[in-house]
Amino acid sequence: MIDPHVNNPKSPKYYVKNYLMGIKDDLKGKVVLDLAAGSGVTSEILLELGAKVEAFDLFPEYFMLKEIPCTRADILDKIPVPDAYADYIICQEGVEHFSDQFKAYKEFNRILKQGGKFLMTTPSYSNLKAKMSYLLFECEDLNKLMPPNEIDSVWMAEKSLNDEIYYGHIFLTGIQKLRVIGKLTGFKIDKVVFNRVNKTSVALMFLFYPFIFISSWFTYYKSMKRNPQLRTEAKENVYKEQLELNTSIKILVDAHTFIVYEKEKELQRIYTDLNNIARPFDVIM
Repeated sequence: MIDPHVNNPKSPKYYVKNYLMGIKDDLKGKVVLDLAAGSGVTSEILLELGAKVEAFDLFPEYFMLKEIPCTRADILDKIPVPDAYADYIICQEGVEHFSDQFKAYKEFNRILKQGGKFLMTTPSYSNLKAKMSYLLFECEDLNKLMPPNEIDSVWMAEKSLNDEIYYGHIFLTGIQKLRVIGKLTGFKIDKVVFNRVNKTSVALMFLFYPFIFISSWFTYYKSMKRNPQLRTEAKENVYKEQLELNTSIKILVDAHTFIVYEKEKELQRIYTDLNNIARPFDVIM
């Protein structure tokens, strides 16, 4: 095993492995792209489960798996595969490093088949510990205190390998924004996979959850009364999903974020749908 952390319940790799084991029958013979493949730990698991794995990374020099190559690729540029190519995409601990997550998600839509799945993990910016940390310091973690900056958040600039710079958690994003980026690029959240409890977040639940629950429901009812020109069903579908994410105890105490998206629309259809509901500037202004 390339990385022993896949057997460590404190690592998100452990939960990715368990999830993949749970869908192993569906993975057999499927084209799976491991994007930001890193050392190759996820590619190794996928190969063992019978998937047709292709690995891509900005720094393929760190890829340790010998059975398959790792192709150099900048996800924000273009992944060198045809349209509607993959059955699955896995982006493990990657989106928090992307300066343009919207652009990355559009590229994922391009290369994924209709109905295909996009699995992603990222440090939680939605648990209560992270929310408190952001309130106090605009930082992702109370243990770090210092907000992202140009000293601590540039992780790699190894000129002996290439001229690319690898950014740290500068672009860490919460689940509500990950949901809407997904919706705007053709993905729906199929499942949020629970990882493990963050003890600080559990302690904060007793203090903050009543306020979160009441204010979330109040906002939901208030939002339902807005935009009377829109169908009630359409508004309810959006606001109810946001409400459920905002009041989910599992999300509020989960140490990590693990989302399984499903591709439900091609990009062109999204633009058509948005044009049908978008308000003109003179109404907004």
